[in-house]
Amino acid sequence: MQIIRTAVRPNARLLAATAAVLAGAFAFGAALTAAPAFADDAAPVDEIGISAQPVSDDGPLRTRFDYSIAPGQSLEDAYSVTNRSTGPQTFSVYATDAYNTDDGAFGLLESGVAPTDAGGWISFSGAPSVQVTLQPDETTTIPFTVRAPDDATPGDHAGGLVASVQSPDGQVLVDRRLGTRLYVRVAGDLQPSLSIAGISASYTPSLNPFAGETTVTFTVRNAGNVALSGALKSEVRGLFGIGLSTPLEQDVSEMLPGSTRTVTTTIAGVGQWIYLNPVVTVYPRVDETAPNPGPLTSVSRDTVLFVVPWMALGLIVLALLVWGGVRFVRRRDDARAKEWMEYTEAVARRKADAEREPEFAESGA
Repeated sequence: MQIIRTAVRPNARLLAATAAVLAGAFAFGAALTAAPAFADDAAPVDEIGISAQPVSDDGPLRTRFDYSIAPGQSLEDAYSVTNRSTGPQTFSVYATDAYNTDDGAFGLLESGVAPTDAGGWISFSGAPSVQVTLQPDETTTIPFTVRAPDDATPGDHAGGLVASVQSPDGQVLVDRRLGTRLYVRVAGDLQPSLSIAGISASYTPSLNPFAGETTVTFTVRNAGNVALSGALKSEVRGLFGIGLSTPLEQDVSEMLPGSTRTVTTTIAGVGQWIYLNPVVTVYPRVDETAPNPGPLTSVSRDTVLFVVPWMALGLIVLALLVWGGVRFVRRRDDARAKEWMEYTEAVARRKADAEREPEFAESGA
């Protein structure tokens, strides 16, 4: 994979922006007032383009440099550079170190920064760089040497070969760079390992108690000495490991040894089951063109999250209040009915007793 970067001198950015605004205003005014100019009156502007890739000879096409080497060992290879400009250009070819950017991309050190790792192991006939002048569509092959230091540590060391052309644009010097990835694997004890740390989780409820979201944040670190990418799976489990969500799968782009990356995933469709157990698993893998580093082991980390189902509890409390109210009303009505029946029975007994008293008097009882 190739990396394209454009660098501008920091002390000229303000001048460039001002010049661009003035040029735009002048062009607009000229379009309204000036007569059209002939094409012969304008100076031609060269279009600048670069094409560079590893020399493949008769083998399969290579998109990057991959080497397996022992400490103190040297290898020879070549870089093919083509001028895709409309005019002659002078190219600088050199090597530099690689790193992972904040968003996880593969980046190369800026121009002028001295390499201290694999980029410093590359030389062009003993020099750290070489310059070539090419005509339009002309291609040249640039040989170079890779030499691992005697004290090189085992594992992957990443860098890149860069073809650079600088051209003035007003008061701004534009550096157009085209880089090709370079990996040097030094023989020794290889330790391919991705680890997960600093895991935390939060829950966002929904009106539907079974449709909330769980957000999990964690840090993935390449704790070994081999460049690795990976597949990431995030899910939420409940008591006894019961799955409470559909697993969320995503890719982790290549991480160089020692690099870290903060990842945030949001898992939808998680109910308010009080006990939630978010689990994250990463499955390491290597690039298909890289040498096999040996067995790769997946790693999992989890955390515990307690979610109070306030909506469900509210519905339960409301149902209990309604049930209690209905039960109270029924008991009250039953008590009143019983009291009324007892009252009517007592009245009936008193009336019957009153009617029997004269009869007893007449009979001399």
